[in-house]
Amino acid sequence: MKTVQISLNSIDKVKSFVNTITKYDCDFDLVSGRYVIDAKSIMGIFSLDLSKPIDLNIHADDGLDEILAILAPYIV
Repeated sequence: MKTVQISLNSIDKVKSFVNTITKYDCDFDLVSGRYVIDAKSIMGIFSLDLSKPIDLNIHADDGLDEILAILAPYIV
């Protein structure tokens, strides 16, 4: 598992982020305080405080470098 901090401070960023990660079979979790949300859930993401960076847990063994490269625009 790899953890990175991401920023999703606009509706368009959230939509493009979800569209990007749904292409992968591995699990992605967003952690904000005591809440853990499935990162592939748009409704779940909007239930979080998006004004500050959020931790993204990537549960992948293979292709982690590719995933991090694609998520680069969101990583803080």
